[in-house]
Amino acid sequence: MSKLEEKIAAYVAEAKKLNLSIDEKLIGAVAKGLGPSIYNADAETIAASDKAELDRLKANFLIKKLGLKDGPELDKAIEEVIDQVGKSNRNKYRVIVYALLTKKFKKENVYA
Repeated sequence: MSKLEEKIAAYVAEAKKLNLSIDEKLIGAVAKGLGPSIYNADAETIAASDKAELDRLKANFLIKKLGLKDGPELDKAIEEVIDQVGKSNRNKYRVIVYALLTKKFKKENVYA
């Protein structure tokens, strides 16, 4: 099993543990898209209490990657996804958050 496959398996297990219905293929595609950052413990997770981090997530992922227009609905979506993953959950994996946001905005075709 490659390192990437191990990471994907860990994210799929975490999603199942949190009762999130995310397609395993989407998790794999998001993980591949994030490249080497998933192997860095700090970059692998999202600091939901850090406003700058959430702003970067919105600008770099939702607007640039998914091609969405900036607006309050993006902030609302990020907040909803963080709630789904669990505000008190220390492991807010970037892959899972990105996959949930991709699903929420029906942008799975970006990873097709």
